[in-house]
Amino acid sequence: MFSGEFTLYTVTSYQKKIDGIDLSQVREIDFDLNNVVYFDTTASIFINTLIGELAQKNITSNILTDNKDILDTLALVSKSKKTSQKLLQEKKQDFLRSVGKNICSHFNGFLAFIAFIGKLFIIQINSLKSIKNIRYKEIAFEMNESAIRALGIISLTSFLIGLVVAYQSAYQLKIYGANIFIVDMLGISIFRELAPLMTAIVIAGRSGSAFTAQIGAMKITEELDAMRTMGFDPYLFLVLPRIVALMITMPILIFVADIMGVFGGLLIAYIDLGISPQLFLERFNNVIAAKHFYIGIFKGPFFAFLIAAIGVYRGLMVKDDTQSIGFNTTKSVVESIFAVIVCDALFSIFFTNLGI
Repeated sequence: MFSGEFTLYTVTSYQKKIDGIDLSQVREIDFDLNNVVYFDTTASIFINTLIGELAQKNITSNILTDNKDILDTLALVSKSKKTSQKLLQEKKQDFLRSVGKNICSHFNGFLAFIAFIGKLFIIQINSLKSIKNIRYKEIAFEMNESAIRALGIISLTSFLIGLVVAYQSAYQLKIYGANIFIVDMLGISIFRELAPLMTAIVIAGRSGSAFTAQIGAMKITEELDAMRTMGFDPYLFLVLPRIVALMITMPILIFVADIMGVFGGLLIAYIDLGISPQLFLERFNNVIAAKHFYIGIFKGPFFAFLIAAIGVYRGLMVKDDTQSIGFNTTKSVVESIFAVIVCDALFSIFFTNLGI
């Protein structure tokens, strides 16, 4: 029998008393709450839990009280417990549904991006009908902002990549006495893969994220809506100049990356392997075919288009809050790098099958 205040502070004492009772021969229990003067939700949870445990042992429980407040509290806690259990079961059962929704969401996002690319091509074709539609000043400005100013970081990154690759390879080549073959390895790897890929990754992190942040901020401040109101097409004035500028300058950046990467390798070959610059360049000229250089340059515009298009698209996807800018900027960089790596893999398969 319970009496007085049945609260959080008295539940422990009642639990000890109940634990000391042998219920092995009991088939029915009455909970007498008539003498309880104060009953809180902790006591209600205790009683409901106890009733559930007894029910598992096939013991029937009865609540004896005329106090409406106590009965309402017990009913409320019991109802909340059933609702929580139901929600938990639904959550477990909806795992496949959530996976399906995520797949559907990503697929719809991909379709939206394809539609964006299609719109870009249509606007590009229409703009080429007249020379007056080409925004030369905007393109030149974006070439300076997104590429020319990136020459420093591109040069340093490529130089260090050439340095590291040559240094790591030098140790292995010295074991077999094949020092001179460092020229072959550096030339092909830097020209075909490392210079284009590293340049694209740096530009994705630098210029692609800038495109997203700039256009996202313009969308939040309603500058895009103002441009449409005044009759200016944001695609023609903001999107195309960025994409065209990056496509023009990316081969130049890759060319600079080639030079700096080879220079880094030449430096290590001279210091660690004793290969003179004259011998290095002579071997380089004899064994490295021009096709490797052209393949790397050829990849540039494709990488640039992917980076710029994803950066601008993510900027247009920004919602009306600053948190959305950070979210879409992050997605822009990640998706651009992923797209570049996939594109590079496809090019590698394509050129290898052609025997180039």
